[in-house]
Amino acid sequence: MTRRHIVFLSALAALAVFAAAVFLYQRHTLQVAALQASEQADAMVRPHSPIIGAEDAPVTIVEFFDPACEACKAFHPRVKQILAAFPRETRLVIRYTPFHREASVESVRILEAARAQRKFEPVLEALLDGQRAWTGQGANASARAWAIAQSAGLNVELARKHVASGAADKVLSQDVADLKAIGVRATPTFFVNGKPLPSTDPEQLFELVNSEVERLRKSP
Repeated sequence: MTRRHIVFLSALAALAVFAAAVFLYQRHTLQVAALQASEQADAMVRPHSPIIGAEDAPVTIVEFFDPACEACKAFHPRVKQILAAFPRETRLVIRYTPFHREASVESVRILEAARAQRKFEPVLEALLDGQRAWTGQGANASARAWAIAQSAGLNVELARKHVASGAADKVLSQDVADLKAIGVRATPTFFVNGKPLPSTDPEQLFELVNSEVERLRKSP
């Protein structure tokens, strides 16, 4: 066996060991996440949590979501497709995860004010569509977010009063406490009937939802 073959086989063996280590680490991480979610099942969904879809749907997709997160924006169209594919079986529960600090907090306040006016979904879509305009560090970023929400039908005067009442901050405070208890460290983070999504692949989210739907359809 030549020296070149020995080097190649050594590199191949090292790669195999590395791949196995990554697999075991990912499996362990997923098991820990599933256990933590099970232990904190009561913190997964709260009565105040926004719901998109049928409220009594048997398959619950919980998304730890930051309106200022680019990845959340990228995931959102696929999430809507999943809800459309299983309209009677699925619902989306949104938990606020303000990892982008001021921009996240202000957008959550806007969304909660919009929900009080029954305009949550159109305002959510508008904020995601115009995300780049209001997530910057400029002095007018917050004003741009409010203007985008107003263009989607939000009554800003009533919304400001809702924010001033502290209702949105109360919701946000509970969500932050829950995401810490569950161990959420990134957005978006998904759970489907308490089962954590093992990756950030939108297709795996569809597969996980589909498997839950099929399991429930087969159950007596």
